[in-house]
Amino acid sequence: MNTQNRTTKGFTLVEIMIVVVIIGLLAAMAIPAFQKVRASSQDKAVTNNLRQLSAAADQYFLEQGVSSVNSVDLVGTNPTQYVKAVATVAQETYATVLNQGAAVTATGVAGARTITYSN
Repeated sequence: MNTQNRTTKGFTLVEIMIVVVIIGLLAAMAIPAFQKVRASSQDKAVTNNLRQLSAAADQYFLEQGVSSVNSVDLVGTNPTQYVKAVATVAQETYATVLNQGAAVTATGVAGARTITYSN
C-alpha cells in the first residue's frame, strides 16, 4: 500500500486573494480620509499665516498712519519688519498689497482653493 502523508504548509490562493481584497477595501476607505485631513491641515496653516499678516499690517497701519502696505514691508528679518517668514505649505500665494479694513487672501492653495481671513 502506498499511503502518503501530505502536510501542506502555506496559504491557498483563495486565502491570499481574500487578504488582498481586504487590504484594498481598507486602503479605499483610508485614502480619502487622509486627503481630507491633509486639506484641513493645510487650510489651518494658511489661515494662521493670513492671521499673522493681518496682525502685522494692523500694527504697521497704527505705527505709520497709512492705509495700505506692501507685504514685503511686513515680512523679513529686518528689525523693522513684523513677521520673520511666511512659509508656504501648499504652493499658495499671498496678497502683495494689504489694505486697511480689507480681508487678506491667499490664492492657489493646493492649486485650487482660495482662503480669506478677516478680523
